Amino acid sequence: MQSTPDLWQQIFGDQWRPPATMILVTAGVAIAVVLTNVLWRPARNVITIVHEAGHALVAVLAGRRLAGIRLHSDTSGVTVSRGRPHGPGMVCTALAGYVAPSLLGLGFAALLGADRVSALLVTCAVLLFAVLVMIRNVYGVLSVVTTGAILFGVSWFATDEIQAAFAYLITWFLLLGGVRPIMELQSKRRRGQARDSDADQLARLTGAPGFFWVGSFALINLGALFVAAGWLLIP
Repeated sequence: MQSTPDLWQQIFGDQWRPPATMILVTAGVAIAVVLTNVLWRPARNVITIVHEAGHALVAVLAGRRLAGIRLHSDTSGVTVSRGRPHGPGMVCTALAGYVAPSLLGLGFAALLGADRVSALLVTCAVLLFAVLVMIRNVYGVLSVVTTGAILFGVSWFATDEIQAAFAYLITWFLLLGGVRPIMELQSKRRRGQARDSDADQLARLTGAPGFFWVGSFALINLGALFVAAGWLLIP
């Protein structure tokens, strides 16, 4: 049985640094997943999990009472919290969803830049468990458990090289996958199909138009992608 210092060193100590080829290949795979509809549809469930987790985390930090999270088979989701229907707490909660995947990807890029692959995988496991506790429907449980099973399989059975490739793939996917839903959101808004979207809720809460909030989501996520790409690609 490992001692606590040994376990700490295994998770947070210096680890194997992947070659530049692996970093570029995982970026290419992530781009292919995001741009190919047949791959994007199932993979988008991961983005939805992080999206709703972002709402939930900020709701709790803002002092709201978290009632639960529901994930749906069409890759949509909803987070229910109770508290004041207006004010800064509600604005921050509504703002958090679309930017959560890219900001999490930025944090993961910082870990990878410091060669902390194991810390990234442990962080994923903790976040998934926290979300699972708050899930309130069967499909949501299935989605989170399936994602967790894949993470467990890689973390427990894979070699260091495969774990590193998986960690880079997760990070690139969060960064790139955080951008496409914003384009999908604006497309739906143009067709009048997203009248209760986060952007439109923010418009009602603040008076700023929905397009302003869509642009804000895009600016934040593209900025996170740019900064993270620098950390990942430049030694």
